[in-house]
Amino acid sequence: MRQLSIGLVYELLGSYPMQPGDPPDADAEYEPEETIEVLEAALVRLGHRPLRIGNPEDLLAQMGKGELPDLDAALNIAEARGGRNREAWAPVLLEMAQIPTLGSDALTLSLTLDKYWSASVVSRAGIAVPAQLVVSSAAELKTSAIPCPFPLFVKPRWEGASKGIRASSKVFDHASLADEVERIARDYRQPALVEEFLPGAEYTVTLVGNDPPRALPAVQRALEVSSGIGVHAIAGEAPQSGWNSCVPGDLDAALEAELADLAIRSYEQLECLDFARADFRLDAQGRPRFLEMNPLPTFAPDGTFGVLAELEGRPLDALLADVIRAGLVRLGIT
Repeated sequence: MRQLSIGLVYELLGSYPMQPGDPPDADAEYEPEETIEVLEAALVRLGHRPLRIGNPEDLLAQMGKGELPDLDAALNIAEARGGRNREAWAPVLLEMAQIPTLGSDALTLSLTLDKYWSASVVSRAGIAVPAQLVVSSAAELKTSAIPCPFPLFVKPRWEGASKGIRASSKVFDHASLADEVERIARDYRQPALVEEFLPGAEYTVTLVGNDPPRALPAVQRALEVSSGIGVHAIAGEAPQSGWNSCVPGDLDAALEAELADLAIRSYEQLECLDFARADFRLDAQGRPRFLEMNPLPTFAPDGTFGVLAELEGRPLDALLADVIRAGLVRLGIT
């Protein structure tokens, strides 16, 4: 295998200065230095040369000045900032520069960031999703049909890393619903997604590869006891004593097989490539429903890939090397 020069496009925590009016979790999707280091280690393990490009704005500046290094491929994990096309910034620029890119393309990244659209696309494949409603203001709620009985769950329509979710996101009456919709519209400058609150256990399934993709073991997420909201989603507002958590699900072989099947079908329906993570929650009857697909999952050592590597008893960079190798095979540049 020849040595390849592979650019890394990413954002570190602190990449963008906080702007007036930004919510406190505006930078929640960006990565620690350890994430970039483990990706570099994975590339070196494969015998390749990693080159740090930086964030999409750095990529654009280097392209404009003719200073972009000669790259055989790029690995994009950049979330960018702003509207619902932000995750498409880097892959579009790389496509313009004719640089083969690991991971999903710009269209899939934009589609999956929009939770309402992605659920609509996945549901066409016969995969169950929560009942949903999109509203832009409390005033609009007055003329909208609520999709199901309370309690409901309110979150931004296009955000990742649980941005915009807090303990008050679960609402039990119209007044609280209106308050949460107004908070999302004001703080995140986008419509709110209102959906039925699913009371069961929550699972995430990591997917890797192509033709066909492969589902890695499902991981159950801890829930906060009193609200039933995922602890990972509200960790930033934990009280001084911390949250009381539980893992209420029984992940038997049948459920794990069903989750894997649903995750693979969702991945293929959304035309994901190389890697992604699908989230599911069980309804009152114990049936999985698709919540979202994240084709830019974190590779941080304390993230899901890190957990899976630990379960497999091997270093995280070894697992990521396998993922990257499969992506390079798809690109035909090994």
